Amino acid sequence: MEAKKPSLFFRMLDKFEDTSVTILYGIMVLVIFMQVFFRFVVRSSLPWSEELARYVMAYAIFIGAAIAAKEGAHIGILAIVNKLPKSAEKYTKTFAMLVSFVFSILLIYLSLLIVQFLINTGQKSPAMRIPIWIAYLSVPLGAVLMSIRFCQAAITHFKEGRE
Repeated sequence: MEAKKPSLFFRMLDKFEDTSVTILYGIMVLVIFMQVFFRFVVRSSLPWSEELARYVMAYAIFIGAAIAAKEGAHIGILAIVNKLPKSAEKYTKTFAMLVSFVFSILLIYLSLLIVQFLINTGQKSPAMRIPIWIAYLSVPLGAVLMSIRFCQAAITHFKEGRE
């Protein structure tokens, strides 16, 4: 049976996630390389590089977590579900994905509370002096993407189990 082609929305989401993670990791490697070069060759450190690399990595990790959710690659799901009997596999994997979906919805809510608090305080990052909420926005962004992907994976897995 031929696999069903994903909708335009999911193809665009795939492209966004893959491209974003690639660009973000490229930026992170470049910034860290520049920091090493400046520290050991120029003998002058870049004060903002460590902070930028950390924030870029946070975005890359949370977007990457959505990619892992789409592929069912989250270790917690596999470690528990693979130990259950084969007859219960379809239902337990679908249930695990739905529990992960609920967790990601909770993460969206709680992380948005933190982002709102940081917006209200006007706190800035120490080295780059950007609003700190920009760095923390990686969590709700990643959680939104993960919730979409967990939902997509649960539906896809359940439908494949019926066919």
